[in-house]
Amino acid sequence: MFEEINHNRRRFIGTVVMTVAAAQLGMIGCAKAESSATVRLPVEGNFPSLGGATEWLNSKPLAAEGLRGKVVLVDFWTFSCINSLRTLPYIRAWAEKYKDLGLVVIGVQAPEFAFEKNIDNVRWAVKEMRLEYPIAIDNNHAIWNDFDNEAWPAVYFVDAKGHIRHHYFGEGEYAQAEAIIQQLLTEAGTSGVDHGLVSVDARGAEAAADWGSLKSPETYVGYERAENFASPGGARSNKSRVYAAPVRLSLNHWALSGAWTVGKQSIVLNQAAGRIAYCFHARDLHLVMGPAVRGTSVRFRVLIDGHPPGAAHGVDVDEQGSGKAIEQRLYQLIRQSEPIGDRQFEIEFLDPGAETFSFTFG
Repeated sequence: MFEEINHNRRRFIGTVVMTVAAAQLGMIGCAKAESSATVRLPVEGNFPSLGGATEWLNSKPLAAEGLRGKVVLVDFWTFSCINSLRTLPYIRAWAEKYKDLGLVVIGVQAPEFAFEKNIDNVRWAVKEMRLEYPIAIDNNHAIWNDFDNEAWPAVYFVDAKGHIRHHYFGEGEYAQAEAIIQQLLTEAGTSGVDHGLVSVDARGAEAAADWGSLKSPETYVGYERAENFASPGGARSNKSRVYAAPVRLSLNHWALSGAWTVGKQSIVLNQAAGRIAYCFHARDLHLVMGPAVRGTSVRFRVLIDGHPPGAAHGVDVDEQGSGKAIEQRLYQLIRQSEPIGDRQFEIEFLDPGAETFSFTFG
């Protein structure tokens, strides 16, 4: 039940972000204008325990009681989630700007997929993403449950007395969030708080989505949550089958070709030259994927409307669409320029053993 609730919540958050992006941007603009004003922040509860962490990175184990006197920002994230990745430039910037003024940033890595429980994978991600603040590994979702959390990403603000004063789910609200940090530091007696706002240079998958052109939702490929699968005959769960793709796909439909096994969370390619096709409408296309066996690699080639992507290639492929999956993570495969329209994406895996989890867009 826990996993079902949170998967639905993440899908809900993604839908809301797509439909109210303009409203969010408006709120952010207001927050910039009012960033130096004090806002009412009622007590939402006490700082829950951090004792459920199975491991800590970048820090010795931290406890809520030991953080009294500090303002604490808790960021629930997971390293293959595009929504989490797009918040990281701000989280990093706040951690750096306010670390000497009494702010402690804690990232709670709460996995969605099984590979995100592997501590070596998390260590790689933390290093690759330049996260220097404490990271609590929440493989059992104990901290998540103690916070009664509902989504990735989720940000909680704790004052120096150990009270939660604000939280929000999803992306955005960055100016408002920084204003809250400043207010809680001032309440704690910190002097000399700079009420300016950080400026970030987000690149690659961390860059903000192009909300105005985004018409494709997060799409899971495992049978537990798969939607809009268009290969004739449907999917066969947990058994190898040779699939074929239709010549054309409707918007936000996808299909397989080649020999695949469709599992609960992911699909695995059994023979070389298998393909996935997806008709999408967005600036960016990402795929959470990697080799099914750790320590191996899988070569792949990307096409858009039947051609190499050229200038529309993402950071993880070249102009010819060639790339190699080494880690299980999110790969940015397409970043195109305007005009944005319905496009047919294809990825061909040149080696067997590719495992894919979900498409996300931006």
